[in-house]
Amino acid sequence: MAIHKRPINDQEVGWQDLTSKGAKELLSNRGAIVLGRVLMVTVLVFIIFLLLPWRQTIPARGLVGALRPEDRPQTIQNQIGGRIERWYVKEGDEVRKGDTLLVVSEISQSYFDPELPMRLEEQLEAKRNSETAADQKMTATEAQIAALGSGLNFQLQAAKNSVAQANNVVKIDSADLVAMQISFETSEARLERYEQGYRDGLFSLTDIETRRLNLQNDRAKVVTAENKLSNSRQAYLNAQIELDNIRAKYNESLAKAQSDLGSALSNRATARGDISKLRNEIANIDVRRGLYIVRAPQDGFIVKTLKAGIGETIKEGESVATLQSKKPMLAAEVFVNAMDVPLIALEDDVRLQFDGWPSVQFSGWPSVAVGTFAGKVTVIDKVSSTNGRYRLLIRPTHPIPDGDEDWPIQLRLGSGVYARVILNRVPLWYEIWRQLNGFPPSLEQEPKDHALD
Repeated sequence: MAIHKRPINDQEVGWQDLTSKGAKELLSNRGAIVLGRVLMVTVLVFIIFLLLPWRQTIPARGLVGALRPEDRPQTIQNQIGGRIERWYVKEGDEVRKGDTLLVVSEISQSYFDPELPMRLEEQLEAKRNSETAADQKMTATEAQIAALGSGLNFQLQAAKNSVAQANNVVKIDSADLVAMQISFETSEARLERYEQGYRDGLFSLTDIETRRLNLQNDRAKVVTAENKLSNSRQAYLNAQIELDNIRAKYNESLAKAQSDLGSALSNRATARGDISKLRNEIANIDVRRGLYIVRAPQDGFIVKTLKAGIGETIKEGESVATLQSKKPMLAAEVFVNAMDVPLIALEDDVRLQFDGWPSVQFSGWPSVAVGTFAGKVTVIDKVSSTNGRYRLLIRPTHPIPDGDEDWPIQLRLGSGVYARVILNRVPLWYEIWRQLNGFPPSLEQEPKDHALD
């Protein structure tokens, strides 16, 4: 069937061109309107985005460590020098406190004798006997001094009595001499009167001779009394000399006895010093023999043995193995810039990301982070480390916040950790402006626990 097309005139062709041109203009105006609306929505969204809250954080990197010194890896030293006889552990073994790690033998010639404690006990017994002998000598010397004192008292009393008696005799003889002298003087005066009377014819020659004889007798009595007084005085002096002699002999004997007492006291002190020294040496030997076995100071794991082989000689205080505590109190040891330290306070919240644990962490929105763990700032160093940064110690948050988990039990000391210290909440535009200008995070007030003591 043939199809006949109607011919198109000039009017129809012009109308079609005009319609196509208007449609194109209409489409062009609609695209501009849509583009303007998209741009307006984009600007509005960007402004809203800038007004969103943003949580400021301070980034820090470091390693997993231990908070307590006893939880950190420690080296085990041998307290005495010796030769390795046997190892009881190998690297990676778990040990309990007091378990035997290593046995060494003696290398010092002073302790080779296996019966050395018995020899020292014999010397100790001999010194004890010396101390007993010194005590006995001191007792005897003290008794001798007491006896000398008692004997001196008796001798002194007797000598004093002799001196008193001699003094009394001197007094008596002195009185007798005075009487004899008075009698002699009286006889002499009478003789003179009789001689005068004989010249006057009053007395006979016989009377004169009798008086002369009496005068001679009185003179002889005076001489005798003088000799007797001289002898008694000499006896008095001899008694005093004897008294001084007794005192001198006593002082000499006392000095000798006190010297013997001092010697005995010195011997006892020497014996006691030797006894104390021997006891100390015996105790040291007992302790030393207990140090032949190197034991684990606490529960843990043998990380590495630092000495190898059997028969190797080790010095006193030399490290033989490295021990890691079994249940350390873990803490993240991270470092921050000096500019950020004044903004951090104790007990500030921290979000942690450990190496080996997949996580997604948003700096400004820690609440939406995945795979991170909560922590608290426990320690802030007062001085910087060698790298010019300041160290923070971060402990797990207890109790665990809702929605969080405790730190992984598989954590090992030395593992890498990335931390963000949580600070204030600010608008996003402020954080962008701060980052562009290199300003530190801001705080409403200075942390109180950073005041100087």
